[in-house]
Amino acid sequence: MSVVAIVGRPNVGKSTLFNRILGTRRAIVENFPGVTRDRNYAQITRYDTPFVLIDTGGFEPASEDRLLTQMREQSQLAVEEADVILFVVDAKEGLTPSDHEVADMLRRCGKPVLYVVNKVDGTSQEAAATEFYSLGVEQLYTISAEHGRGMDDLIQAVIKALPASAKFNSKDTEETRLAVIGRPNVGKSSLINRMIGTERLVANPKAGTTRDSIDTPFVYNKKRYVLIDTAGIRRKGRVQQKLEKYSVIHSLKSMERAHVVLVVIDAEEGVTEQDMTIAGYALERGRAVILVVNKWDLVQKDQGTMKQYTEKVRMAFKFLPYAPILFVSALSGQRVSKIMADVEKVAEEFNRQIPTGPLNRVLEEAVISHAPPMVQGKRLKFYYMTQTGVRPPSFVVFGNRAAGVHFSYERYLTNKLREAFGFEGCPIRLTFKDRGSRE
Repeated sequence: MSVVAIVGRPNVGKSTLFNRILGTRRAIVENFPGVTRDRNYAQITRYDTPFVLIDTGGFEPASEDRLLTQMREQSQLAVEEADVILFVVDAKEGLTPSDHEVADMLRRCGKPVLYVVNKVDGTSQEAAATEFYSLGVEQLYTISAEHGRGMDDLIQAVIKALPASAKFNSKDTEETRLAVIGRPNVGKSSLINRMIGTERLVANPKAGTTRDSIDTPFVYNKKRYVLIDTAGIRRKGRVQQKLEKYSVIHSLKSMERAHVVLVVIDAEEGVTEQDMTIAGYALERGRAVILVVNKWDLVQKDQGTMKQYTEKVRMAFKFLPYAPILFVSALSGQRVSKIMADVEKVAEEFNRQIPTGPLNRVLEEAVISHAPPMVQGKRLKFYYMTQTGVRPPSFVVFGNRAAGVHFSYERYLTNKLREAFGFEGCPIRLTFKDRGSRE
């Protein structure tokens, strides 16, 4: 699938344009520069020719600020990845020296560039936009990304500029989505960079550097995956800025889009209440979970350290007894290679289908071993079990008094399913219904 990158100076409306093309509010939009810092990917399928769209941080050629420099590097990487580039400028602010520098850089890249003059809300801005012809371009696309003005012409131009070989493959959507979540500054972006083997995301020691949720497609063992790097989730009492509130929403939405979730924990700080809360979000959404203890190289150890730490993690996350625990260092690369092996295993379990025959043998043996409790003086009876879905594995047990099943017996049956079939890293959804129920 072809790639279209949106580049330009900070605060010219790139994220607003990204959202307009995507058709939903996914990139964070605020009226001050520097909100988008990483590249943000989206697969656009609403037009005749699908493509991947990349939103980027602001491009400031002359800045020496470390964060702005990293943002510029990310924009340059997006240009290298792209087949078509949308260079966005601001009609209200007018032509700037930075616009000239960016235009010169894009001219040297040898790729199709569409020059987009944003914030053109009326005839006065339309007339003022003509000054951008001095960049040495033959055609300008004047738009208002906020209000949708001029978008039809721009989209048609984008589609026309895409490589002729661009074809949509339905298998492009058949990937495992992997969300990386955790508190701010636990090393999520550094971990992703180490996993993929490239500086794909801005990794900065300042807490809260990642604000949007960033998608990174990649292949492992000939299988397609998408890594989702999320903003750090803070306790509600500490989320003060409107921007950080958006970040929390994006992180929670990322979990909803994911199949497998890596909950990243800071080994030096240990497990916190917020770590448990974040993992609880993943459990509530029925996601497969792997607990990743990062910065393990910074912990002083003896022979029993890992065992003791594992016991502490298990105690803290007692609601996730099935989740694998990995001790890694994104900085040194220690054991990072084991993460994808566990992800692959957990993803297979997350998609696992169990035939009805083996399921009912497990149910029968479980009932014989430990009979269901009495409900209003009468014994519960279970007739049969069937699997109704995957991602997560979901089962229905039909009986005679479904409403009377106690949660302790539900937990007992769930444990019997794990003993028989595994489901490592996966939650199991068990529903009880009266036989003959049309629900």
